[in-house]
Amino acid sequence: MDRTAPPRHNTFAGLSLILDRVAERRDESMWINELAASDSARYVLIDPLGQTYLRAEGSALRWLDSAERERLLGDAKASFLGLTGERPNFLIALDDDQRAADLEHALGARRGGLREVGLLLPEDEARLFAYGKGLAHWQRETRHCPYCGSPLVLVAAGHRAQCTNNDCGRMQFPRTDAAVIVIVEHEDACLLGRQAGWPTGRYSTLAGFVEPGEALEDAVRREVAEESGVVVGEVHYHSSQPWPLPQSLMVGFTAKALNRSIRLRDHELEDARWFTPQEIVDGMADGSFLPSPPLSVSYRLLEHWLRQQAGLELDELVKRYKG
Repeated sequence: MDRTAPPRHNTFAGLSLILDRVAERRDESMWINELAASDSARYVLIDPLGQTYLRAEGSALRWLDSAERERLLGDAKASFLGLTGERPNFLIALDDDQRAADLEHALGARRGGLREVGLLLPEDEARLFAYGKGLAHWQRETRHCPYCGSPLVLVAAGHRAQCTNNDCGRMQFPRTDAAVIVIVEHEDACLLGRQAGWPTGRYSTLAGFVEPGEALEDAVRREVAEESGVVVGEVHYHSSQPWPLPQSLMVGFTAKALNRSIRLRDHELEDARWFTPQEIVDGMADGSFLPSPPLSVSYRLLEHWLRQQAGLELDELVKRYKG
């Protein structure tokens, strides 16, 4: 077991490995329109609930080609996501529930949400779905200028929104809310907590949103102190992933506690406790411990900690005790 192996990619991370966003050409409407009409173009659809369309059989996105787009959606506005190799990728965000249902029937497809199908899709499609879902949510939620209240119009291939009031004309950009998530350790144990509404036995790493004027490391220390009362010293970056549920970026950290004193200060957690690797193994064996789903950064943080601390593989433990 190589305990020095780098952490694996989070589920929706790594999009830059397959996609060139070509952000510098988003204002070139003639070029974008040529791509959209090309035979190689493909379109991912996001319905009003943030779901996408999947092939009826198997686990893959049901893309539309340019001919299907014209036949089924006419002049529906599309947003350019980028190029995978030479293939242009576009998003169409649907606003009408009935139209979304009719399309499902016309395509012989089924619909699914990001949590439901994120781990079932091929990695490249899961990442593109996450990108499209986040952009579609921002477009739906950003309809009026926050300064003067005038309607906004999408520009830059769907990546900016401009106020239509000539006296204002302000530009709005897609919003991403930063959140921190951290595995805190003290000697041979890690700190995990659970919320009251979670499945029985589920424990997760602690997390929370970054506040104004706050560095990410400071957000880690504050959130851990607020939720558990534990005082954190060293904080180190681990990994991140977009979390478009609806519009967050989860930034993962490892941290060291100065002591093990727990006091649930803000009552956001039902329970918080320290777990050794053996206690996690025993809890998974008897069903009293359930890790977060593999979709999450929490799972990757715990996976990395168990590997570093005890040479254990979380995937193998999940498979062993699920069966």
